[in-house]
Amino acid sequence: MVGRRRGEQTVVVTTRVRAMAAGVVSAAVALGVAELVAVFTGPRTSPLIAVGGAVVDATPEAVKHVAIQLFGTNDKVALLTGTVLLLAAFAAVVGLLARRDFRWGVAGIGLFALLGVAAAVTRPNAGPLALLPTVVGSAAAIAVLHWLLRAAEVTGADPSDDAARRRFLRFALLGAGGAVVAGFLGRTLSARRGVQEARAQLTLPTPQNPAPALPANVDPPAAGLSPYVTSNEAFYRIDTALVVPQVDPDSWRLRIHGRVARPMELTLQQLMARPTVERYVTLTCVSNEVGGDLVGNARWLGVRVKDLLDEAGPLDGADQVVSRSADGWTCGTPTSALRDGRDALLVFAMNGEPLPVEHGFPVRMVVPGLYGYVSACKWITEMELSSFADFDAYWVRKGWAAQGPIKTESRIDTPKAFGAVSPGDTVIGGVAWAQHRGVSVVEVRVDEGPWEPATLAGTVGPDTWRQWTIPWKATPGTHTISVRAADATGALQPEDRADPFPDGAQGWHTISVQVH
Repeated sequence: MVGRRRGEQTVVVTTRVRAMAAGVVSAAVALGVAELVAVFTGPRTSPLIAVGGAVVDATPEAVKHVAIQLFGTNDKVALLTGTVLLLAAFAAVVGLLARRDFRWGVAGIGLFALLGVAAAVTRPNAGPLALLPTVVGSAAAIAVLHWLLRAAEVTGADPSDDAARRRFLRFALLGAGGAVVAGFLGRTLSARRGVQEARAQLTLPTPQNPAPALPANVDPPAAGLSPYVTSNEAFYRIDTALVVPQVDPDSWRLRIHGRVARPMELTLQQLMARPTVERYVTLTCVSNEVGGDLVGNARWLGVRVKDLLDEAGPLDGADQVVSRSADGWTCGTPTSALRDGRDALLVFAMNGEPLPVEHGFPVRMVVPGLYGYVSACKWITEMELSSFADFDAYWVRKGWAAQGPIKTESRIDTPKAFGAVSPGDTVIGGVAWAQHRGVSVVEVRVDEGPWEPATLAGTVGPDTWRQWTIPWKATPGTHTISVRAADATGALQPEDRADPFPDGAQGWHTISVQVH
């Protein structure tokens, strides 16, 4: 009697496990098939990407801030991974329900389809075909779920024999393999339909107004100090795009419209034929914490926004320029900041090569002195003259300040926080920035000693960060090192800490090191 009960329990457990596995494999097939269909409808119509994008838009700012602090520039990978895990758990439950009554399985997949379709068709610039990947993928999932349940005989027959086990394993592996192949093929074909080849063939114009030569004293010899120019590979990336927009440079157009006397539309070749300007500009993300690494300096090539706006002729009251990305993201920049003489540029090159796709190819905006969320629109396709009273851009609707001037900040690069230092002569070094004002002074304090002036490395102007160094005779023990900076007006960086939300972090960067 006891042996019979144990055998029955084993059969029940085996049946449930196979049902859950059938649900998970069916979900994988849905995603794989959807990726394949999205080759023709656009990668942002994939249900995984569409739902992920909707989650990004709906996530409270406090949660986004925590995600950026935990995962940094890998926040998108973390989001997609979490979405897949949640979907797998949901799919396992669907499989269990389908074991009892297949109609429940159809209902569960239908709920998945409803969420995917709703997310896809409501994304910016979505067309009527945006629903196809989710619909086709869900239909495939229903067919595979029915097939696997029958193959495993989990709808009533005894699945405990080896033949049932082998049959289910074979079909489950076949379904999972098909899902992987479909997903990989979809991603590969999407990449081939991308713009890397067109980018590689783009011929950049020679800058008519080249960047100043770098001073001889940039990049002082200090191990661990950030280089004056950040490489394209190391440059930070923060945006809302789960899939990098693939914008064909041949069909790209820039519209300048709204409250202007003379609306304009430009092709990439027309833009590059205009007088070109090359400048070093440091960009900073408003989400950057005190001491954070969401900041970088690069050499940009483009045309002045001021010249374009002057030709378009802003009308009275047009105090905001709303820039739109190819994926529908918006930012609002004060019109005055784009016309006050600073090197606000529409750029098509970064560090001597066409813009990397993930950094906005073919064209993005760069504005010295403003945080990226109000200025640095990537994959830009529109500039609409509007007013702050009439329109709130993407991040402003979520509570961030409407205008985001960059605050004075400084950072210790070397030694590393909580690192170990050998006793004797060493160097403390880092970077400081106050874009469009410039850094005039950097001071360092060890423990509770006096503030000592650091040596400032060279710079090409006020729109970039400055490297700084100071010698230190390290003595054994635990030490606290702090840094502060002043901008060119003499205004000292505040000591009091403030979180990035809603208009950028502030406070002195302080670290602890061990000398032994």
